[in-house]
Amino acid sequence: MSSAADGIEAFLADRGFERMPWLAVAMLTGIGLWFILPGPGEWLIAIGLCGVMAGLSLVRLEGDRHALLRNAATGLALMLAAGIVLVWARSTLIGAQPISGPRVAVVEAIVLEREEQPARERVRLIVATRDPLDQIPIRARLNVPAEMDDPALVAGSKFRAKIRLTPPQRAAVPGGYDFAQSAWFDGLAASGSVLEPPIVTGLAGGASGWRSELAAHVRQQVGQYGGAASAAIAATLITGDRGAIPEADAQAMRDSGLAHMLSISGLHVGAIVAIAWLLVVRVGALFPWLALRVRLPLAAAGSGALAGIGYTLMTGAALPTVRACLAALLVVAALSLGRQALSLRLIALAAMTVMLFWPEAVIGPSFQLSFAAVTAIVAFHNSRLVEWLKEQRGEGQLARWAHAGLLLFLTGLIVEAALSPLVLFHFQRSSLYGSLANVVAIPLMTAVTLPALTAGLVFDLLGVGAPLWWLSAKSLDLTLGIAHTTSSLPGSVLQLPQVSLVAALACVAGAFWLALWSGRFRLWGLLPLSIGVSALFLARPADLLIEQSGRNAAMLSDDGELYLLRTSTSFAADAMVEAMGKTPKDGEPFSEFPEWPGARCNGDFCQLQAQGRTLLVAQRPVDVPYGPLVAACARADIVISSRRLPADCRPSMLKADGSLLSRRGGLAVDLESGSYRAVRPEGDSHGW
Repeated sequence: MSSAADGIEAFLADRGFERMPWLAVAMLTGIGLWFILPGPGEWLIAIGLCGVMAGLSLVRLEGDRHALLRNAATGLALMLAAGIVLVWARSTLIGAQPISGPRVAVVEAIVLEREEQPARERVRLIVATRDPLDQIPIRARLNVPAEMDDPALVAGSKFRAKIRLTPPQRAAVPGGYDFAQSAWFDGLAASGSVLEPPIVTGLAGGASGWRSELAAHVRQQVGQYGGAASAAIAATLITGDRGAIPEADAQAMRDSGLAHMLSISGLHVGAIVAIAWLLVVRVGALFPWLALRVRLPLAAAGSGALAGIGYTLMTGAALPTVRACLAALLVVAALSLGRQALSLRLIALAAMTVMLFWPEAVIGPSFQLSFAAVTAIVAFHNSRLVEWLKEQRGEGQLARWAHAGLLLFLTGLIVEAALSPLVLFHFQRSSLYGSLANVVAIPLMTAVTLPALTAGLVFDLLGVGAPLWWLSAKSLDLTLGIAHTTSSLPGSVLQLPQVSLVAALACVAGAFWLALWSGRFRLWGLLPLSIGVSALFLARPADLLIEQSGRNAAMLSDDGELYLLRTSTSFAADAMVEAMGKTPKDGEPFSEFPEWPGARCNGDFCQLQAQGRTLLVAQRPVDVPYGPLVAACARADIVISSRRLPADCRPSMLKADGSLLSRRGGLAVDLESGSYRAVRPEGDSHGW
């Protein structure tokens, strides 16, 4: 034991610049554990174990002989516990208890936020109102159809309307998007829609009013010279308003690996900060008397910080944008102090800052993808391969451009490789040619589109912004052309069924090991990474998916054809299709359960045979005589119904009725073993 401790101590002493980022990893792990563990008892046990580990380290590793090992063990344990405590405290302080059930009532509300969604022919509002049942103040998300919209419904306005409210919905199937979880941390107790045109009873204009006007102005200006989709993306880049982007174009951006350009994050904030920085430095250097009297790096840092903060506020200060702004401010601070602008320690500090204020962001794709990308970039550019490539750079201009292009391509390749496991885990789809598309699209966005858009707004004040709007439109048209061309290439998209959490965590653990250590020791990260990647590609879909309401289900036949209980378009149906590793069909429906080979249906129930199991599936809510229902249940292995079935309905394997589904949510069933996974694990005590 002493020899092993000596070896670890020597190892840590040789890696003074590589230890600190692991504190951020420990904090992230603690937050993740809070989401995985079911309730307060387990959370307290985990915190206690961290305390025991820290205490044993302090007691057993006294003196200076193993000081680094003692500090590492103590620090990691405390940061792990801090992650659990932080997210637990935030959940307790800001979590919004959902309403107890559906409501339909006439209510009075105040608009807090307004989001234009013309592509979906609706407007989305965040409102403050009262629960119609018990009059408790709540915040809710409402969808207003375009034909019922009133332009006076801006932030601060009061209105009266008949609305339908429901509790925020849990994930439709295990592993799917959980809106209830997001709503809990966003302070939303309900979601719903407006049933009658709202009547505005008071006006008090807010930030959403001028942002909506700005988005409309940008769409109008860019739309004169480019397509409607380019105009919508331009409005997104300036105000963060994504509601006008046509779904076909948004899907092309996703399938080509360019979807990150539609979310205001590090790329956009960093570009704005860099533009402001370069302007101050370059313009200031033209005036010697100014350059000799003013510290231009400090002035540039201040200008970049102000530009980043202003852009964040202009785009609505969404959480991903705020996180990107904080990270950019740390980079600007490092530059102004003459320190290394991008390092793994700085990234770790930025991540810990975000986790301190928004620990729940850890489980979201935005946080994971943004920090994974920048970590991969910095780790790659600190590698020996990049050092060797820099040594090979030629002297001529052409050689320099070729070298820069090669580095950009390799960087894109590394980023795509780093992000693919996370993208597949969250979305079941990943672009295979994203690195090629980004080689052109990223320089185009940062060097042409964003500067032209911001300059267009400035020069519009003088009435001479037309050339810049033309340039913006053409650059966005080119970006969309790249997206559609890339996404239409054969094999451009990798589609997998629902990826297990264990496989994703193995990939993440291996990637962290490769990125945060140096030398040959980092190659040990290839072991968990190879296990995780193998698990990704060996993943198979569930035999049977049952949606949380019990009104829909999905099952694959032996020949790989997907059958749905109902093929009507809905979020739950799309979630099941994607979890099965299929692409939702446009216009051409999937097969339905009555078409299953050998199915026997009477309009109320369907009886199917799959993998030697007998399934009895209710096609619609219906009252069935008690005796025949009990007898049918006895002959079945699995019974599925949206209604609660009598206790004497006892299938041999699983009774997925309204009672079970209301408690556990959607189910993923393994027909061979008879086991199933549920959206809500047994004993789960999280607030949502």
